[in-house]
Amino acid sequence: MIVALAGGVGGSKLVEGLAHLVSPPEDLVVVVNTADDEEFYGLYVSPDLDTVMYTLAGIVNRDSGWGVEDDTFEALGMLGRYGEETWFRLGDKDLATHILRTRELRQGKSLTEVTAGLTRRLGVRARILPMSDDPVRTIVQTPEGEVAFQEYFVKRRASDPVVGVRFEGIDRARPTPQVLSALREAEMIVVCPSNPIVSIGPILSLPGFREALREAQAVKVAVSPLAAGRAFKGPTVEMMQGLGYEASSFGVISLYCDFLHVALIDESDAELTPRIQELGIRVVVRSIAMRTLEEKVALAKAVLEVASLGRG
Repeated sequence: MIVALAGGVGGSKLVEGLAHLVSPPEDLVVVVNTADDEEFYGLYVSPDLDTVMYTLAGIVNRDSGWGVEDDTFEALGMLGRYGEETWFRLGDKDLATHILRTRELRQGKSLTEVTAGLTRRLGVRARILPMSDDPVRTIVQTPEGEVAFQEYFVKRRASDPVVGVRFEGIDRARPTPQVLSALREAEMIVVCPSNPIVSIGPILSLPGFREALREAQAVKVAVSPLAAGRAFKGPTVEMMQGLGYEASSFGVISLYCDFLHVALIDESDAELTPRIQELGIRVVVRSIAMRTLEEKVALAKAVLEVASLGRG
């Protein structure tokens, strides 16, 4: 079994590559950040879960990396006519997912159960697990005050300086039994190239999660989301700098050093190898770009090959 820890677009790209290689498909388990979840128009929206699910179902919007391909926005346009805010782009096809999720949550099902049902109906055989069934919300702290993550990221286009991040509800949340079981049974655990602060960070911050990772017998591999100090997508660099971390592959990998065995970094970061090795982590250098399906599969293959060599 291979367990991948993932956020949104960056994580879903590597997960897509892994899905082309892992057989049977059920042996791929994706533990997904849910601290980005938010309610819009009375509907429960799980952006990272949906991005991974749509990607593995083959219906994701390839241009944006999120949402459903060939979607329309008639409902959103009508909401705008009613005077509602429409900065969070929910497409008409996408709304069906949120309607069903909200209905089933209100019927008493857990987010894990609802996610399993949605993925099954979309023909996804890999197991997609929310990191927790308990509510956790990312709050971004700026010089002007706190804002919810989606407002910071989407409405304000990540333009605010970030001076802090906190995860509301994290002290009361727990990893699900399904997640903990997957960690125990995994042969490989892969930290996807997602934002280490707001995508992987909430997963690792769940009480007991890091301990479970350290105790897991699996080989643990991380792929850096940065190359030459730049992110492929999103505000990773700005967030890391605002929080006082070195915005480099070394800075990312150092956040995982208490459990990690191997780091994959881009060729442009080869000079960071000695510093990462000093953390007790083996380093593999290769291109980590994932612009095409071929590149996604190639990187996933490299991850599996590295993990198969063991911890040494």
